[in-house]
Amino acid sequence: MNKTLIGVVAVAALGVGGFVAARYVRQAGAGLGGAPTPQFDAGEKPTVRFVKNPVSVPDLTFKTLDGRTMNSRDWKGKVTLVNFWATWCPPCREEIPDLIKLQARYKDQLQIIGVSSDEGPVEEVAKFVAEHRMNYAIVMETPELTKAFPGIFALPTTFVIDQDGRIVQKHVGLLNPALVEQETRVLAKLDTSATVEWVEDKGEVLLANAAQATDVPGLALEKLTAGQRTTALKRLNEEPCTCGCGLTVAQCRINDPSCGISLPIAKKIVEEAVRQ
Repeated sequence: MNKTLIGVVAVAALGVGGFVAARYVRQAGAGLGGAPTPQFDAGEKPTVRFVKNPVSVPDLTFKTLDGRTMNSRDWKGKVTLVNFWATWCPPCREEIPDLIKLQARYKDQLQIIGVSSDEGPVEEVAKFVAEHRMNYAIVMETPELTKAFPGIFALPTTFVIDQDGRIVQKHVGLLNPALVEQETRVLAKLDTSATVEWVEDKGEVLLANAAQATDVPGLALEKLTAGQRTTALKRLNEEPCTCGCGLTVAQCRINDPSCGISLPIAKKIVEEAVRQ
């Protein structure tokens, strides 16, 4: 998995067969639009945001570290958090106690699935899980899971799934437990004072929606004529980025605006659209 540096922090981890450069997010999580998730003050009425054009999680079958077989079909009826993390990732470790508390507090309404991106021995991950008394399901990252949850450029990254098995939000970076609790209560239809906003996703949460983007970070598309804009957006959503992310140029820009490779490619596409 290609995880881009966010928060200007990088660590090195020793993986199987060699040295692996690993990157992680230290900042508070970002959700729709890449904006930092809000911090709630006492007495403040919180606002939660979900995508109004969600995509269902595909049929997945996998085994947890304790030997249980899970299927994504069984997620329906509960709110699900799919949390991509690693034992070497400081913010991942920092949010574990909050995830443990959330799982214990909402055991009847919420299920958390931690997807370990560790490349070392599975036994080491299992030891870490036991030592930290993690009370939620842990699985190792697989190509099947990566395909089902694309666009993970940093750790931790957490997908929020509603009771119908649809991805309705994504948080990049250290979770805000107060926000996630409110999201859980809203989706589980529990009493809450939160205000709910349903927002059009343009690829920030789901890569499948990136082709619907009308704006691409770093580009002044509003200065183009209608024809130029159409030509540019078509190419931006079709041509692959060469940074190694495996995404189109538009998808890379939306999910990782800091990428220094996709921006020159995107600008060249716009320049060529203008010249046509």
